[in-house]
Amino acid sequence: MKLTIYDYKELNFVELNYTGSNETYIRCDKESKYIDSVVFNIFSRCFETANKLYEYYGPTKYNARRIIPLRNELLSHLNDLQAVTTLEAFEEIIGSHFLGQEFLEALKAGSASWSDQWKEVCEKLVVINRELVRLCEKCADEEKILWVIGY
Repeated sequence: MKLTIYDYKELNFVELNYTGSNETYIRCDKESKYIDSVVFNIFSRCFETANKLYEYYGPTKYNARRIIPLRNELLSHLNDLQAVTTLEAFEEIIGSHFLGQEFLEALKAGSASWSDQWKEVCEKLVVINRELVRLCEKCADEEKILWVIGY
C-alpha cells in the first residue's frame, strides 16, 4: 500500500483486455483482468516470443495470428513450472526470467520463511499460468483480440 500521491510512472500492473476491436480497446474495462508487474514478468517471455512487437509500456495486440502462439508458449511455461520439485529448481526457473530476481526479492521481503512456502508460491504461479491459457483459449474461441497493456 502506498500512502503517497504518485504519477503514472509508478503504476505497476498489467491489464489483460479482451473487450476491444482490432484497432482499439476500452482502457481498464470492467471485464479486463489485471496482474501485478512483478508477477507478470515471470510470464513476459511468453508474450514476447508470441509477438515480436510486444512493448510493456504500450498496448500490444494478440489477434488470431498471435493468440495461439501465445497459448502454446504459456503451455510450455506451465509444463516447466509443474516440473519444479525443489527450492533450488524454483529459484533457478524464476531467476532465469526477465526481472525474476525482483520477484524472488519481493518474496524474501514479504516473508522471512518464504523458502518454506515456495511450493505454495509455485502452485499459485501454476494457477495464474492456467488462467492465462484459458484467457487465450477464450479469445481464440470467441474470435476476440487480447490487448496487453503495462502501466
